[in-house]
Amino acid sequence: MTLGTGSDSIADGAVFDVIVVGSGAGGMLAANRAHDLGLSVLLVEKSDRFGGTSAVSGGAIWVPCNDDLGGLDDRAKALTYLRACTRGQVADEKLAAYVDNAMPMVRYTKDQVGLGFKAVMEYPDYYPDREGALPGGRTMDPDAVDGSELGDDYWRLREPYALMRLFGRISLTVKEARAITTKKPGWPLVLLKLIGAYATDLGWRMKTKRDRRLSMGNALAGGLLRGLVRRGVPRVINARLQRLTRDGERVTGAVISRDGKDMTITARRGVILAAGGFERSAEMRQAHLPQPTSDTWSVTPYPNNTGDAIRAGREMGAALEFMDLAWWAPTMRLPSRDTPNTESRVGMFMERGWPGSVIVNPAGRRFVNEAISYNDFGYAMITEHQKTGAGLTCWMVFDATFRRNYVVGGIMPGMMQPDRSLPPEWFDSVIYSAGSIAELAGKIGVPAQSLAETVAQMNTYARTGKDTEFGRGDNVYDRYFGDRFVKPNPCLGPIEKAPFYAMRVDLGDIGTKGGMKTDARARVLDEAGEPIAGLYAIGNCSASIMAESYPGAGSTLGPAMTFGFIAVNDIAAARTNQDQDLPPQQAARA
Repeated sequence: MTLGTGSDSIADGAVFDVIVVGSGAGGMLAANRAHDLGLSVLLVEKSDRFGGTSAVSGGAIWVPCNDDLGGLDDRAKALTYLRACTRGQVADEKLAAYVDNAMPMVRYTKDQVGLGFKAVMEYPDYYPDREGALPGGRTMDPDAVDGSELGDDYWRLREPYALMRLFGRISLTVKEARAITTKKPGWPLVLLKLIGAYATDLGWRMKTKRDRRLSMGNALAGGLLRGLVRRGVPRVINARLQRLTRDGERVTGAVISRDGKDMTITARRGVILAAGGFERSAEMRQAHLPQPTSDTWSVTPYPNNTGDAIRAGREMGAALEFMDLAWWAPTMRLPSRDTPNTESRVGMFMERGWPGSVIVNPAGRRFVNEAISYNDFGYAMITEHQKTGAGLTCWMVFDATFRRNYVVGGIMPGMMQPDRSLPPEWFDSVIYSAGSIAELAGKIGVPAQSLAETVAQMNTYARTGKDTEFGRGDNVYDRYFGDRFVKPNPCLGPIEKAPFYAMRVDLGDIGTKGGMKTDARARVLDEAGEPIAGLYAIGNCSASIMAESYPGAGSTLGPAMTFGFIAVNDIAAARTNQDQDLPPQQAARA
């Protein structure tokens, strides 16, 4: 039996130096690096598309001490900040390994793989009040990529969500999206250039409506996949990890299933598990995450990330850590306009900080600064639920001015997508609308008096510019997502112009954080804290280096790629050391 991606096919019993399970950014970075260090490598992907969650993400990586920062950052400052974020839950040597290897990984990716990154100098760390934080620059965005350079694998790259593209079709970078949504100087020209470039790419338009220009997570995944294409690295799709194999104490390969048939592939040097978390497994969510929870609230691609790698590692004796944690993000439900009876989840990453809105619990009361990071907002929802029994679902309330000016839950601003253009069945189901706050409260089942009092208080804060309850708009991170045209506080605006609106907010996620415990070399550890020979784990199937925190945008993908880089370096160094101990003839064969 063989399996492959068309041109590449792998036979049962095939032997490689390294098997990488999972084709997200971490896995593909590792596969590129393994090839470049002289290791034969196989990349295995469970789904029918390469890229995993990375391909549908914003694509940012968090890289302390990056070259664009110059003297604005240093090792001591970065470690101080990470220690403040992780609060002693992560070994210091592991934090140091990340800080020391993140920028070398970026240089390698640019110089050898051909995918560059640029620091976003105005994007602040998520905890600006903690020692070592920077007001911007540690988050890096990938350069745009020409998808035609992927050849046939362009069609095997996971497509970004329509909501992340202009008019559902046109790719745009985070910088371009921010310019348009915040109406930065020159934004109409940015918009016209994007539309013009897409419309005049006539040869590509004859093939597909899908944009040839890849951006955000699609640029990240596409650039790494392009590297594999150019290197001729064997890569297979529709191939699920069933279990790992071992010889004595060493992991020696993997059993992969395709079309119901199993194949055993040998890894002479190591297996790198990079297959994501367990957020799409209802069973594992029920067993480990705060309750109640639902896999349908996650924004990650369905049905990926069901914990296959974590279970396989556990069978090899891997210790697990942080299984009750996730990369939390509030999400909203949005039905498909094109496919009946289907819907998607939209992460609320920006709109919570825009003025003219408030988020309330089912009692009609605020419980947190709405503009904090999406991860911390999720923790606030959990805390509220533990206190009141009603926090894992809440309501975002806003007025006609907000509706006209801002995106919310995947619905474009009213100036671009007015109410009359929305499907009528969405009203009082997805988006609730009413002529008064009292009427709106009745529609969403919230006490009218409480909601009216909350809105009145927010209107007071909008006039004074000071949120005396939760400090919304008081720090640089909050203000990054504010509206610079609104004074005196860019995150606070009155909620007073009818009609009034509400949308339901659930405790969603962009992945789970719990998984196999690893050391500073990405080696999987057993219950005694000893490395399991031949087994490495990176990304969300490994316990997060960030513990419960989220230091800055890109804190998921940055570590995944960096520890993929570290893992392959460790495998290559071990091979070199082993070969030095062999007779010359055997070393040559190795």
